[in-house]
Amino acid sequence: MTAPSDSLPIPLDEVFAVARGIAAAVAPETGLTDVQVSVLRAITKALTDVDVDYRNLEPLDPGALARALADRDVGYRQRIVHHMVLGELVLRPIPEAVAHAVETYADALGIRDDFVGVARKYAQGAFGLAWMDLRRSGFADRWDESSLDGLHTTAELDDPFDNPAADPALEARWAAFADLPPGTLGRGVWEMYDGRGFALPGNAHGASAFIAQHDFVHVLADFGTNLPGELETFALVGRADPDPKGFAWLATMVGLFETGYVNQSGFFQIDVRERNLESPGMGTRLADALRRGKAVAENFGTDLFVVDFHALADHSLDDVRSRLCLPPKSPEAVAAGSARCFDLEGMSERQRETVAERSQQSRG
Repeated sequence: MTAPSDSLPIPLDEVFAVARGIAAAVAPETGLTDVQVSVLRAITKALTDVDVDYRNLEPLDPGALARALADRDVGYRQRIVHHMVLGELVLRPIPEAVAHAVETYADALGIRDDFVGVARKYAQGAFGLAWMDLRRSGFADRWDESSLDGLHTTAELDDPFDNPAADPALEARWAAFADLPPGTLGRGVWEMYDGRGFALPGNAHGASAFIAQHDFVHVLADFGTNLPGELETFALVGRADPDPKGFAWLATMVGLFETGYVNQSGFFQIDVRERNLESPGMGTRLADALRRGKAVAENFGTDLFVVDFHALADHSLDDVRSRLCLPPKSPEAVAAGSARCFDLEGMSERQRETVAERSQQSRG
């Protein structure tokens, strides 16, 4: 039997079957946490347009969920497992019983997924081993020299998270974006860097050309550059990857900025001073980013980290968004507080201070 298209509306009974299975898999002994309910409910609403109350669901066992999804292909079932993994990753600590339950559901769905094992190691307290597995399966195993073509760097990168040596030619290429007309992608990225005082890629103090790819997405998707904005950006980038391994981006960012499971990831450092996913509206914002990434994956079908954005730098933002099939933010995400890229609300305290200093200097 042909599997239903993932882009078609999902039958209501399937929506509830999936929700019941996910809730049963990730619920701690005391029941789902507020953060789990917020995130899972928002994701279901964003992807299916069905509002499910995750607090009042009858559990569905692994076998029953597998039968409900028997006509779905492996990619679809793997995405369901990733929603389970996300539901457990927001827990600190992850109860061993939850990690075991998610493994059991994944097995029933016929999914052998490295991220399930990563979460299991978190539950066991083996954070270092878990990060090694996450880095290997999500990034390193997919990395090769051809990935450098669209980055326009001469620096050698044996690993996507390397901090490379200075690359003056690359820095000059990024600096030249300042000469492009307002409203173009390159000019927008340059204004983001310049206004916030970010060192350009190619500078010894700047991000690698690989990590800097996500900054094009900040501008295109209109996300802020504070921690909530980073979570939104990498949720979109990870889901936009046609390969389900793109989930590694969201898993990494949750570990860095929410639970502390990841200590360092190249240019990014751990920062768990605030539990961002506990903030009002953050579940809606994260879910909308996943919705937008899903649209890119289904219509553009290319990992955004290998797109040659330099070749599109002189194109208008609207043109590039159209090429990527990137939909706008939902009204619900905007109402939930999703800040625009150049809004002060979308910047960290230090970034706002830099913007104010530069504004004062320009007036003086």
